[in-house]
Amino acid sequence: MSKTHFSEESVGFSPTLAMEEAARCLLCHDAPCSKACPAMTDPAKFIRSIRFKNTKGAARTIRINNPLGGICARVCPTEKYCQLGCSRSGIDRPIEIAKLQRFATDVEACLGMEFQERKENNGKCVAIIGSGPAGLTAAAMLAREGTAVDLYERKPKLGGYLRYGIPSYRLSEDVLDKEIGHILKLGVNPIVNNKVKSIKELEAKYDAVIVAIGYSAGKMLPLFEGNKRAMTAVVFLAKAKRKGYRVKDNVLVIGGGDVAMDAATTSKKLGAKQVTVIAYETNEEFRASRDELALTREMKASIYDGFVPTKVLRGGTVIFEHRYVPTSIKIKADQIILAVGQEIDHGSLELEKGKAEFIHQKGSKVYYAGDIAPLDKTVVYAVRKGKDVANEVLKDLEAKR
Repeated sequence: MSKTHFSEESVGFSPTLAMEEAARCLLCHDAPCSKACPAMTDPAKFIRSIRFKNTKGAARTIRINNPLGGICARVCPTEKYCQLGCSRSGIDRPIEIAKLQRFATDVEACLGMEFQERKENNGKCVAIIGSGPAGLTAAAMLAREGTAVDLYERKPKLGGYLRYGIPSYRLSEDVLDKEIGHILKLGVNPIVNNKVKSIKELEAKYDAVIVAIGYSAGKMLPLFEGNKRAMTAVVFLAKAKRKGYRVKDNVLVIGGGDVAMDAATTSKKLGAKQVTVIAYETNEEFRASRDELALTREMKASIYDGFVPTKVLRGGTVIFEHRYVPTSIKIKADQIILAVGQEIDHGSLELEKGKAEFIHQKGSKVYYAGDIAPLDKTVVYAVRKGKDVANEVLKDLEAKR
């Protein structure tokens, strides 16, 4: 089973299926799906292009609006955004927007299309700290306008959580590298293995500095502090990316979001005999996307909802109490994975508390994007925040001319 973890398993639409699905679109004049897309990828426009057999036009629309269009097509919980706004839902079921977006970007990749172009150099230089989805998007939007961009990443490769957190069966390395390749072709300068320690030093060298670090550190519940069997899902998923990593036979995952489902399905794919997911949320409250939850169930993981861990016994046994019903369960595990939230891991970076509650403070050279900025902590919202911060920087730099 471990071999399947390192390849992208899901199959995209064939041309025939893509045309059939696009033909279901009602061509709504008010385009509610486009209004519901946080990244403003404009699904209404690219679906219309596919419907009329203009796949190149569809790919162009996606790429110009969303520099990470191929990635979002694979990891965005579209049922919470664009598909939720689809008018077709009132008739039968919403359009499979993510699959159509993937179809168009797959054709783009297959034919080697390039739609992003760089304008003449504008004489400005911007530093971006963090190469996750927000940092990559901001880099692309700035570079298109002729801005020189240095992209700082403390790890060996660009991508942030896209590379070191999302399992390969959801987002393959090949797709990620191609998406990043589009951005680097715009002239973005990657500076990897570089732990930025001083924002002030960068302020002295650049016209603007964008801090786009994510919530890359997993939270550990006090009950499990110092427990050798326990680790955060962030640490587990990063380790699981390494070839040869061996998972334990009996795995307990605590959490009810997408990261918890990723940890559960990854454990199964790596050979765990028994995987048990215990969620604080009830079924009605689950934060995991529909597809992630369905895959976890398909992998035969056991899921219990509405429970809270209250005690850890010797030998890896954890006692859980139900939030509403007077009942408890005992789960024995060789490995305990906690997916109970994430937080900023700024390392030695000088990051003033509270500064990231906005994109930019007037008079400052420092801007904020990514998970540390407001709005949802998803890839598609990170793309939006990357676009927003790039537009803010460009506006301010133009005003200073």
